[in-house]
Amino acid sequence: MQLRIYSKPDCHLCDEAKAVLLKVAQEFDVSIEEINIETDPDAYQKFRYDIPVIFLDDVKLFKHRVDADQLRRALRTRL
Repeated sequence: MQLRIYSKPDCHLCDEAKAVLLKVAQEFDVSIEEINIETDPDAYQKFRYDIPVIFLDDVKLFKHRVDADQLRRALRTRL
């Protein structure tokens, strides 16, 4: 399983989301990929008004804020 977060530097919501992802990822066998939308033109066009955006594999789970309990449920369901 892989969590992917679309974010950018100096984004307070992104920092909060990453902290939740890192904490929950320690409980599961899941990797985290961070994509900086400022260096990816396609991601910038798609997500510039919605960051952070979090996907589990190819399923969009969250935008703007991450709920740790909902993330845990999603990860357990995928197991």
